Amino acid sequence: MSSKSRVRKHNPPAMSPLLRALTQSRSTHEPVTAAMLLQCYAALDAFEHGHGSRDLHMTLSRHLLVSQELARLGLGEDVIDDIESGHAAMVQLDSREQRTGAWTLNDDEYARLCTSLAILDEQLSVASLSEIANAQARMIEGLMRSARTRAIAEAVL
Repeated sequence: MSSKSRVRKHNPPAMSPLLRALTQSRSTHEPVTAAMLLQCYAALDAFEHGHGSRDLHMTLSRHLLVSQELARLGLGEDVIDDIESGHAAMVQLDSREQRTGAWTLNDDEYARLCTSLAILDEQLSVASLSEIANAQARMIEGLMRSARTRAIAEAVL
């Protein structure tokens, strides 16, 4: 007779009941979304005044990727082109910084980012914390897939 137990152990739920309740609470929702938006607008202001940094660029870019994921989850599917345009402005900003060393936005890039952040603001106002967490997880998975693909491509070359 095998020494292994035949009784199957049940895995605890991935999220505790308290955490699950918090993710659906509106009183918890507002501070989280307000902090996200504050980070975005602070970064945008820094770039507008030429005081950006790599960390601010990464923060704003990640929030725009979360916005894209929220759109893919059904919150703003009709404006995904505007979100992607804001992300393209971030790519242009990064490229310019690599050439010139300056973190500055031109007027068109600034306007596209303002539009993207207004969309993110609207998405965050209607999304549950669970949906936001899901979008963040999908964004991270996408970044990890991209990093793996890049690493494989560099290894082949």
